[in-house]
Amino acid sequence: MKDNSQSFIRTNHRIRVPQVRLIGSDGVQIGVMATQEALRLAQDQGLDLVEINPKSAPPVCKIIDFGKWKYEEKKKLAEARKNQKTSELKEITLRPKTEENDLNHKLASAKTFLEEGNNVKLTVRFRGREVTHPQYGEERLRWLIERLKEVSSGQTSITMEGKTMSVTVNAK
Repeated sequence: MKDNSQSFIRTNHRIRVPQVRLIGSDGVQIGVMATQEALRLAQDQGLDLVEINPKSAPPVCKIIDFGKWKYEEKKKLAEARKNQKTSELKEITLRPKTEENDLNHKLASAKTFLEEGNNVKLTVRFRGREVTHPQYGEERLRWLIERLKEVSSGQTSITMEGKTMSVTVNAK
């Protein structure tokens, strides 16, 4: 996959405007000058003339090592991508008759997921005639929600869809 952001950056002889605002290799603004003169200054230093802001009038160009600059930009993008936080939705399922020991185990898993920054969907699945007593499922969900309050930032309301009752608990 080719990175299109660098393919539009004009360098050296590809800069076709008569005048540019030049920034030196040390970051100091030199001023507005003819493009050919700016190109000659860059070549004298063994560097490239790179168009930094083509939309301004006149365009802003800088004298830099283009290969090094491209490498640093690529590193910045990779660092930004690495620091980007992604959260997943983890699901924990149980039944209305799930015993307390199993609930404690599921509670520990939910806490781990929330501490990692993931949201957790708690789902109670009803089978057969269990659906006639939804209060047991809601009781289990409320028990879990109460114990997850210290590691969560809130939750959605408990909803019943068909034979499943669910709630999503959000990470802090």
